Amino acid sequence: MGAVRLTDVVKEWTTGPTPVRALRGVSLEVGCGEKLVLLGKSGSGKSTLLHLLGGLDRPTSGRIEVEGRELTALTGAVLARYRLETVGMVFQSFHLVPWRTAVDNVALPLIFAGTAPSLRRDMAERALLAVGLGHRLAHRPAELSGGEQQRVAIARALVNRPRLLLADEPTGNLDSENAAAVIDLLATHAQETGATLVLVTHDDDLAKRIADRVLRLRDGQLVSDETSESSSRRATPS
Repeated sequence: MGAVRLTDVVKEWTTGPTPVRALRGVSLEVGCGEKLVLLGKSGSGKSTLLHLLGGLDRPTSGRIEVEGRELTALTGAVLARYRLETVGMVFQSFHLVPWRTAVDNVALPLIFAGTAPSLRRDMAERALLAVGLGHRLAHRPAELSGGEQQRVAIARALVNRPRLLLADEPTGNLDSENAAAVIDLLATHAQETGATLVLVTHDDDLAKRIADRVLRLRDGQLVSDETSESSSRRATPS
């Protein structure tokens, strides 16, 4: 069984007299440990699809399964637990708490998960060390560069070792050097832990850097599903 399966997923937004269809009957399957990149122009449905996988929104119709569980069948409390224990999410905006230090920001999911206080700081520090910020533990977001803030956000997403890692334009506010570093961090985590990675971007070069598969969306529909060149190179014996 794959990590993720979507069947005829439709998502409509009702903001006026005529509903807007963000997704139009999308069906796909993502294998466990696969690194999938969603490409498409603004308004193509990429972020909507990612938010549905993260349990942040519900589809208008269709079926979404993650690790064999149908998300639309989960109650609010169970869905919240799914987001906390199964999913790690990274956004374009960092969503850090400005008055908390880097280590405290990373520890927030551990508080909600009920992790013992004696373990929380150690786990948060190790997550920050893994993204190269062991020297920034006590710094607040305003004292960090954009690239460092995004790495704190990534450490927060990874601290619970999620099995499904979702990244929505995580490099949109970064320069090319920091963007490449962030993409490599996400790919390395997926590779080392076996997590499934679904990454939304508009950057073809970044997609090809890490993807096993590249899906292209247009007007809420899946228009292509390709094995990436980087995946082909990794699979070719030396």
